[in-house]
Amino acid sequence: METIETDVVIVGGGPAGCSCALYTSRADLKTVILDKNPAVGALAITHQIANYPGVPTDISGDELLKLMRDQAIQYGTDYRRAQVFGIDVTGEWKTVFTPEGTFKARALVVASGAMGRPASFKGEAEFLGRGVSYCATCDGAFYKNREVAVVGINKEAIEEAQVLTKFASTVHWITSSDPKDDDQHAKALISQSNVKHWSRTRLMQIQGNEAGVEGITLKNRSQEESQSLSVEGVFVYMSGSKPITDFLGDQIALKEDGGVLVDDFMSTTSEGVWAIGDIRNTPFKQAVVAASDGCIAAMAIDRFLNSRKSIRVDWVHS
Repeated sequence: METIETDVVIVGGGPAGCSCALYTSRADLKTVILDKNPAVGALAITHQIANYPGVPTDISGDELLKLMRDQAIQYGTDYRRAQVFGIDVTGEWKTVFTPEGTFKARALVVASGAMGRPASFKGEAEFLGRGVSYCATCDGAFYKNREVAVVGINKEAIEEAQVLTKFASTVHWITSSDPKDDDQHAKALISQSNVKHWSRTRLMQIQGNEAGVEGITLKNRSQEESQSLSVEGVFVYMSGSKPITDFLGDQIALKEDGGVLVDDFMSTTSEGVWAIGDIRNTPFKQAVVAASDGCIAAMAIDRFLNSRKSIRVDWVHS
């Protein structure tokens, strides 16, 4: 089996991994990205990007990710499709194991993201990116003066529903149970004039056509018949996403919420290992946040590998 030695190995080819690779490659560090599947990440399945600085508002997540990937490759990054099944970070050289070969690097970056939960409702997977969304912060502005539904009773659902109240004409908040009596955030949401709360109600199905979501079917626990509701967007917040850390074993410390524990420079508890993007289980899962993580880690890696005390800037003055 082939063994490849390099300066930096990055596990994951999303916005965090590609941004990190761009900066390390520009710093003249030999960099390899190991990406399981470029088509399945959170950014890749996003239908339209409207809030990434400096890019057209009609670009898809997949197109934006390809731009990031191509830019990193242009500056020397070695991009490879590979499934990582294990690592060894005990020595000075960090080892990454894949079926295609073994990679050894002086710096390892884990950027494998978070695993989305399986679809819970009929029509959810079918209309993902065409009316079904998991991020109101990302997509809320597309539903200005339209009716939308938010499904879920957790903190994230409440916060995202609050975001949607700024845009939607009506936010239908669907919960399988009543919010707790002392949940002030839930009470604040329900008090909004454009929020209709459907308590003790289940989402049965999401309907639509080629253009996207047209409506949903609901079933209240106290009623025998289900009912239809016309909405153009459905925002689902059920069990949430889980950081992909299975290949780390017990070699790197995790937080209580399952994300990798890092410091201000994205360094983990294992020297020479960094963690960036959704694998940290950050509260704001945005492409621009992940890209920022990648930049920070890359600058820290450059300093670490070259034994510098200060960060070297990477811009050109005219």
